[in-house]
Amino acid sequence: MHQKRKGLVLDSNGLFLFYSFIITLVLIAVWVVWLWNDKTLRKKYPGAKFLSQDQINEFKECFSLYDKNHKGKIRAADLLAVMRCLGVSPTPAEAQRHLHLHKIERNAELDFSTFLNIMYRQMKQEEPEKEILTALAMIDREKRGLISAAELRAKLTRLGEKLSEEEVDDLLKEAKIGPNGTIKYEEFTRTICLPAVDY
Repeated sequence: MHQKRKGLVLDSNGLFLFYSFIITLVLIAVWVVWLWNDKTLRKKYPGAKFLSQDQINEFKECFSLYDKNHKGKIRAADLLAVMRCLGVSPTPAEAQRHLHLHKIERNAELDFSTFLNIMYRQMKQEEPEKEILTALAMIDREKRGLISAAELRAKLTRLGEKLSEEEVDDLLKEAKIGPNGTIKYEEFTRTICLPAVDY
């Protein structure tokens, strides 16, 4: 004797609705997990608050390559290499200054949160630096990396947001003016773009 099975029988419309419902639940679950991870990541790494999720992921991936012992830390000596791998261009002195600012010795280690803060600081420093370099390169007609201090003074006091003579004097104190009255503008730009140290 055959027993008839009792249960739900779905036609093609019913299957479509059922699968749509399942897909919707999965998408909601993925969104909730992403949102939770995003908030958790930002709580865990305070330096992340100014960075996009894509930037954090990229930084984490590169950081992990240098985290040889899988402790969530890199050697301070590797900081310059990791930063340059991520497209910023600190000098060795700038990398050392970042370490000093966070009270990290050259032979010590730094965690990912500290690294995010350092990367953010370096990126903010390099933004105006590029604009200033572009403007100064336009003055450098011979493309030697040098500009005349007198010409720079004239541009700063007559164009754009005009500076006073005193402001230009203060600015030029930061410049290493050569014996022929010229300034290496890349070095000068780096100096004036150093972020203020927070104490």
